[in-house]
Amino acid sequence: MTEKFEKGFPVSWDQLHRDARALAWRLAERGPWRSIVAVTRGGMVPATIVARELDIRVVDTVCISSYDHQDQRSARILKPVAGDGKDILIIDDLADTGATARIVREMLPRAHFACIYAKPAGRSEAHTFVTEVSQDTWIFFPWDTDLRFVPPIAEREAAEGEETAP
Repeated sequence: MTEKFEKGFPVSWDQLHRDARALAWRLAERGPWRSIVAVTRGGMVPATIVARELDIRVVDTVCISSYDHQDQRSARILKPVAGDGKDILIIDDLADTGATARIVREMLPRAHFACIYAKPAGRSEAHTFVTEVSQDTWIFFPWDTDLRFVPPIAEREAAEGEETAP
């Protein structure tokens, strides 16, 4: 499934760290939590930060593949996780369409699903999140980006206008 993304939302390492700590603050009052299940790969960094902030030492992973750069595809379970989810936090970076969240919540029906970012289509699958972004926004996470010059918006729009001119 390929969607058209109109907007980009770059997230720096500093911003991700602040947002993951904000998520931990929200989760602290809902605990205590016995363990964390990080949804790989995007949920691994936020899960590490949340685990540190909440002093959770047991961290597992559930491995689901559903993205390839900017294309979303059908989710594939690469490594499941077992249990009912009691006192377990599931941590991911984003609830986009909610497909991955639904799969993991079915695996661990009593777990609490938390993510940093949520889009309207996936928001209902997240029990807790920090920031909502529009469905047509692609989030550029720091592990997927590199520092480089980016032309001002006006220059990019002018160049796009030249490409479409007759």
